[in-house]
Amino acid sequence: MQEFVGTLLEGEAVSLVLAAVLGLFLGLEREWSEKTIGIRTFSLVSLAAATFTILEQPLLVVSGAVFVIVVAIVLGVQGLLGQVDTLSLTTSASLLIAYGVGALVAAGFVLEGVTVAVVSSLILVLRRELHGLASELSREEVRAGTEFAIIAFVVYPLLPPEEHTITVGEASVAVQPRIVWLMVVFVAGIGVVNYAIVRMYGGRGIAVTGFFGGFASSTGVVGAMLDHVNQRPEAANYGVAAVLLSNASMAIRNLAIAVFFTLGVGVLWGAVVPLGALVLGAVLIAAVSADWSARVEMDLGAPFTLRYALGIGALFLVVLLAGGFAEALYGTGGLYAAAAISGLVSSAGATASAVVLYSNGQISEAEAVVAILLASAASVVVKAGLTLPSPNREFAHGVVLWSTVLLVVAGLVTGLAIAL
Repeated sequence: MQEFVGTLLEGEAVSLVLAAVLGLFLGLEREWSEKTIGIRTFSLVSLAAATFTILEQPLLVVSGAVFVIVVAIVLGVQGLLGQVDTLSLTTSASLLIAYGVGALVAAGFVLEGVTVAVVSSLILVLRRELHGLASELSREEVRAGTEFAIIAFVVYPLLPPEEHTITVGEASVAVQPRIVWLMVVFVAGIGVVNYAIVRMYGGRGIAVTGFFGGFASSTGVVGAMLDHVNQRPEAANYGVAAVLLSNASMAIRNLAIAVFFTLGVGVLWGAVVPLGALVLGAVLIAAVSADWSARVEMDLGAPFTLRYALGIGALFLVVLLAGGFAEALYGTGGLYAAAAISGLVSSAGATASAVVLYSNGQISEAEAVVAILLASAASVVVKAGLTLPSPNREFAHGVVLWSTVLLVVAGLVTGLAIAL
């Protein structure tokens, strides 16, 4: 009994110390910003919350929370009225966070409490950057962020987690709506991040235009390069490099889908070496064949729209059903043909289709890997084909030549890896 009490007290003591430290951590930025309420007050607020929570007296917990809320409101009102120059609504809100962190830690939610404290402190430290970012956002960008939050945090949880079977004749394909939509969120998220990067660093070289642009739209990169090299024929070499780098980002995206979405059923390691060789080869060729000081602007349009999300979802679903029914009706050959054809339109969709079919047990690991590689190769081929009509023959021939070399090298590396 004595040992149990000692252990219990030791655990509670640790919680109290941790709560005080996290409160101190939150108050550090307020102190640095020369606010009247700083390290000591924040640490004491978190410590009080932890103490009341450990005592398991609801009245104390509620009273403490009400007290902090009243103080926060008073301070906020004083700040708004200009009665106190060194206090602000941010400080008031931070006090509430400090109280919550102390309660979380004492209740046993240590990881959650630490996470809240660290994230809150980061938000406080980055206040200037966040204010600057908010002031520069356009209406379309704010709307895009809201819509992305809806599809990621509202639509996804509402979708049924159960597997549904679609049957046509004697063939059937199992579909999990949540998995399909999660891939929509995944690819759309890549597009949003890419948009932010291009918006910040656009026009600073082919690495941004080609590589990051390829995450959102590799065909968009080809279009931008076609237009640019037609106006500036001397820029053909770096146009070729940009297209190759878009192939690298395409391969990274497909590899991420193949690995991330198969963690629970057996990762498709067979896709790592071929796609890795594609990425490395594209980067190396671009590094030695281009003028990296050249600049080009790329207009990606809106970062994200619901129409775009619905289009991705519909495309994934169509490609998934096409691949599933092709495999069910025509065997492995049908699956590969569907993957190659789908890859001409969306290698991400074809990759997602193969991953879902593999996760559902409808195709083997080897079949899934081959389907992903065929889709990725088809994406490289279609980008090369899009450059053929260009009047700048140096650009068109360069893309076709280096794309061929890239595919051959990736194939040789794959064969060597299999042989070893």
